[in-house]
Amino acid sequence: MKVAGYSVLGLLLMGAAFMAGARWAHRGSGLASGERASPVYACPMHPQYRSDRPADCPSCGMRLEPVHEERGAKPAVAGDGTPLPAGALQVSSERQQTIGVKLGVVERITGTSTLRTTGRVAPDENAVYPLVAGADGLVRGTRGATTGATVRRGEILLSYFAPEFLNAQLSYFSGLDTLRVSNQDGVDRFANTLRNLGVSDRQLDAIRATRKIDQYIQVVSPVDGFVLDRKASVGQRFERGFEFYRIADLRRVWVLADVYEDQTPFIHAGAKARITSQGRRLEGTVGGTEPIFDEATRTLKVRLEADNPGFALKPGMFVDVQFDVAVPPSVAVPAEAIVDSGLRKTVFVDRGGGYFEPRSVETGWRLADRVEVTTGLMVGERIVISGTFLIDSESRMKAAGQGLAGQAARDPICGMEVDAARAAAAGRRSEFQGVTYFFCADECKQRFDAEPGKYAQAGRPSVKE
Repeated sequence: MKVAGYSVLGLLLMGAAFMAGARWAHRGSGLASGERASPVYACPMHPQYRSDRPADCPSCGMRLEPVHEERGAKPAVAGDGTPLPAGALQVSSERQQTIGVKLGVVERITGTSTLRTTGRVAPDENAVYPLVAGADGLVRGTRGATTGATVRRGEILLSYFAPEFLNAQLSYFSGLDTLRVSNQDGVDRFANTLRNLGVSDRQLDAIRATRKIDQYIQVVSPVDGFVLDRKASVGQRFERGFEFYRIADLRRVWVLADVYEDQTPFIHAGAKARITSQGRRLEGTVGGTEPIFDEATRTLKVRLEADNPGFALKPGMFVDVQFDVAVPPSVAVPAEAIVDSGLRKTVFVDRGGGYFEPRSVETGWRLADRVEVTTGLMVGERIVISGTFLIDSESRMKAAGQGLAGQAARDPICGMEVDAARAAAAGRRSEFQGVTYFFCADECKQRFDAEPGKYAQAGRPSVKE
């Protein structure tokens, strides 16, 4: 009986051990097939920061979001079966509609485009007249022309007393009496002395006609213009060279238009532009001077010259400027399609099956709402053109969850970014002069191997041994 009891107990222990082993094996197979472990938390803006509990990101203060890491998960593949790089993600059609994802096709464009920018009105530097004192003196009166006022040619702006003016008039009268007949040049020299003191031709004619001594020199506007600056006031004492007023002739003005460096090749001397201000449209012409860099706005100032009927444009006003420019054949995408982090520019390529691949690109000019892509994309590829910010956030979260699977490298043939580890595993790797290059497709590798010297100079090396 005792032996029989031990036998039954042994059988029970063996059965319990078998059941426990089967359960453990089933749990292990679940993890191998992609069972999710306990979640970790990462910042949507800084996916590299991770925590094992909910909190706020120490860098930006955003709430951390859960990221479920998969153990033993197989790498994602595109609709054509090719593996996708780190950061690629799958978004269901329902979620695409929810976050406003729209797709577009990469195209090669040409023709005419409109470059829109803003400009600031400035006086023509060749038509600015400073009114300065020709002698020491005292301001006796002003006529009310203040900064910003419009003045007419010959309008009296100010009168001032100068001791030299009295002696100069006496010398002028003496010259008229003694040199009028025998030496006209001598008379003109006395007249020029008065002009150098600031006497206008109209006042000089009056002095000559009446032969009476004026007490004050009258300062008049030399042109129909605009008072840019006024420094004179009644009772003010001044020295020779003091600037009373600065007058600008506004019949023709400059407009300094802001353009970015990559837009300047489209703008050349003599090009026409449309200037719009307060519903009025004028035409301007690009001057022959080179653009000047503005440190405050980090743009280049292109100078337009324009007629200004009715003085509609005043110095300091901001206006809208439009250029019609010829666009060379270029690969261009909507500006909204590019996510610019400051260190790299990314476009999300539709790889089919709801998968989107982050692709690093390099850009050229920007006109209106389109940006030239010089490397990284091919004509005909479908890309995300709306909702890119949310896709980018999820992509970085995905890459953080995957632990950034591999080192990024650039294909020297097409410029696309590839995962170095996956490209090497697929045999898409070549070496030339001690540098290792990785490729997105077998065709690119074959082209490189045929002429490595050509593409090694044009491409960007991936790894140097």
